Amino acid sequence: MLNTRKSAPNILITGTPGVGKSLMSRMLSEKTGLEWLDVSKLAIENRCLDEYDEVYQCSVLDEDKLLDGMENMMSKGGKIVDYHSADFFPERWFDIVFVLRTDNTILYDRLKERGYCGKKLEDNIDCEIFQTILEEARESYRKEIVHELKSNTLDQLSDNVHKICQWLEQWKMDNQQT
Repeated sequence: MLNTRKSAPNILITGTPGVGKSLMSRMLSEKTGLEWLDVSKLAIENRCLDEYDEVYQCSVLDEDKLLDGMENMMSKGGKIVDYHSADFFPERWFDIVFVLRTDNTILYDRLKERGYCGKKLEDNIDCEIFQTILEEARESYRKEIVHELKSNTLDQLSDNVHKICQWLEQWKMDNQQT
């Protein structure tokens, strides 16, 4: 378990690309004051990318280097971690994990708008159909901290932010320092 004296929890927001992780993380950060860590940006800034994958049209993440760089940040608490994968982060880092899910037709349109095509588009849609990220999170973390949230509309996004804020208030009450 992380340091029990931290003043705020660490939250993982994960899901297939296009489900709304970054938008929700930004909104949550603005509303709560927790620090949003966009793992993709951290990887670029800290040179945690290896060779380029031509099939998926993206760089390959050096997970070990990234995790080494994040360790101190995470131990302090108060972080919202936003990434499309969950299984390589240490379980001890997170107090709660939210997996965003989007209906396939909506997700397809979002990914096409981003320029996804071919194998990259197909594989991401398959990932959502087969609940790959949700299953990954359930296998990597205690079942009681993994929560699935629908993310099809802005209303659902707003409701999800509200629910997480309520959870955060409860966490603060449950973890008051004496």
